[in-house]
Amino acid sequence: MFLPKYPDSPTPPPAHTHAPTDPAPVHRPAPQISVSAGAVAAVLVGGVVLTALLAAVAVTAISVAVAAVVLRSMLRDQHRR
Repeated sequence: MFLPKYPDSPTPPPAHTHAPTDPAPVHRPAPQISVSAGAVAAVLVGGVVLTALLAAVAVTAISVAVAAVVLRSMLRDQHRR
C-alpha cells in the first residue's frame, strides 16, 4: 500500500550541471539607524570637552617644564656664589 512506485526506465542523471562560478551576491537591506539631534549634540559637546581637557593638560605640562627650567637656572646661580 505505501510502497513507492518507480518508473520503468529511469533517465540517467546529467553528466555535468552548469553552476555559476561567481554567484550574484545577495543584497540585504541595511537596517535603518535613526540619529537624534540630541545624540549628535552630545557627541559634539563631548568632543569639545575632551579637546579642552587635552589642551589644558598640554598647557599645564608646558608651564611646569618652564618653571622647572627657571628654578634649575636659579638654583645653579645660587651654587656658583
